[in-house]
Amino acid sequence: LPISAPSAGAVQTDRMTVEDTVFKTLGLFAVLVVTAVVGWIWTMSSVTVANPSPNVLPMVIGGLVGFVLAMVATFKRKPSVPVIIAYAAFEGLFIGGISAFFEFIYPGIVVQATLATLSVVGVTLALFASGKIRASARATKIFLIAMVGYGVFALLNLGLMLFNVPIAGGAFGLYSLKVAGIPLGVIIGVLVVIMAAYSLVLDFDQIQRGVRNGAPRVYGWVGAFGIMVTVVWLYVEILRLLAILRGNN
Repeated sequence: LPISAPSAGAVQTDRMTVEDTVFKTLGLFAVLVVTAVVGWIWTMSSVTVANPSPNVLPMVIGGLVGFVLAMVATFKRKPSVPVIIAYAAFEGLFIGGISAFFEFIYPGIVVQATLATLSVVGVTLALFASGKIRASARATKIFLIAMVGYGVFALLNLGLMLFNVPIAGGAFGLYSLKVAGIPLGVIIGVLVVIMAAYSLVLDFDQIQRGVRNGAPRVYGWVGAFGIMVTVVWLYVEILRLLAILRGNN
């Protein structure tokens, strides 16, 4: 019987494949988990009986450097693997720091946020793979408008909190305000989770189109980077949503 040669993979063709992109994505998340452990330990290292306050440096350093690296990775003309890996490392520091901080205040919240994040990612991936949801020009336009609006609101809220404006009372500023008895942060949080889920659809669609169009293998890192940015955003939003809900009880 004739024996057929195995199909060429990403290494042989130097083209983007789904399998290779998945491998790169898992690699980035492995880096994130390792540095998240470092961020968690660093954050909790300052907690003592005399000084029961978590160290916010890991969260601040990881968040600021991670943001800068994300901007560099996004706007570079060609994908930079070192920048993307460095982003994963510093974002892990941020995630570990912010997770430890919220866990210190609300025990058990990190497990809840992690399970909720995995559930949203899993359901979104399953729906996309089955063809039940797809990116569309109209939905993407609405998503971009909503993102701009949310970005303006978040910056406004941050500014009000930094300057101690009375209207931004509560631990979460404007998010703590109540509308018909429901914290504004809960309403916005649910909407943002839906936005993040659609952002995942856009990430999956970008990878699918890259594979279909025979994009160079290095663009698998771009797909992995996009998924990581979205999942981190989703996790942080769910973490805040759960904190607002638990703080309101």
